[in-house]
Amino acid sequence: MSKPQLILALDLETFERARQLIDELDDSIEIFKVGSQMFTSYGPFILRYLQSKGKKVFLDLKFHDIPNTVASAVKSAVGLSVSPTNDSGFAPLFMLTVHTVGGREMLEAALQAAKSQAQALNIQRPLIVGVTVLTSTAKDPNVESLVLERARLAKEAGLDGVVASVEEAAAIRRELGKDFLIVTPGIRPADASLNDQKRVATPKAAIQQGSNFLVVGRPIIHAASPRAAALQILEEMK
Repeated sequence: MSKPQLILALDLETFERARQLIDELDDSIEIFKVGSQMFTSYGPFILRYLQSKGKKVFLDLKFHDIPNTVASAVKSAVGLSVSPTNDSGFAPLFMLTVHTVGGREMLEAALQAAKSQAQALNIQRPLIVGVTVLTSTAKDPNVESLVLERARLAKEAGLDGVVASVEEAAAIRRELGKDFLIVTPGIRPADASLNDQKRVATPKAAIQQGSNFLVVGRPIIHAASPRAAALQILEEMK
């Protein structure tokens, strides 16, 4: 299993605030998550800004539709790996999400579209991870079995991994092996507010349970010093 990495969730209202954070965290965070809020407001522009600075982009749009529609969306997303200005420092799209609720046919269509488009453009295919159950879902005895079921489906469809809370990470790692990626949102330092998250964990606990990527948003974004907060989390991850 590769060394765990930190991802900052750019869940913000304005590009100016995002730009300030990206610049402030330039020397500490390599991967940034762009979700529906920023993408709806700024579209590919926010991705291209990050990519032009050599940052890895995790495009978290949770594609979920009929197989053909999702395949087309993924094809378009993979196309965002190509620099419109042939910038040599431009970073290709690193990772994207699809929702496992869409079923195996949809997941396989997404993967095939990503492979075909990457081959056509002669670029590296972005990682594709399947969303299992949102971390805002309340704790329930049946959640782990549901997450495992969806994680198995993702692996059978050929996906690189899944998005799941730390409470299911150990079971996924145990059942699906060391090479199956686990992206864990809902990461909170011990003294941070839970906000609307229900199934959360500290960075240390997430790593101990087998997570590869830790997604953090508000504990860094809303900190008095985002850089200091990021460095504190990175230190805990060591």
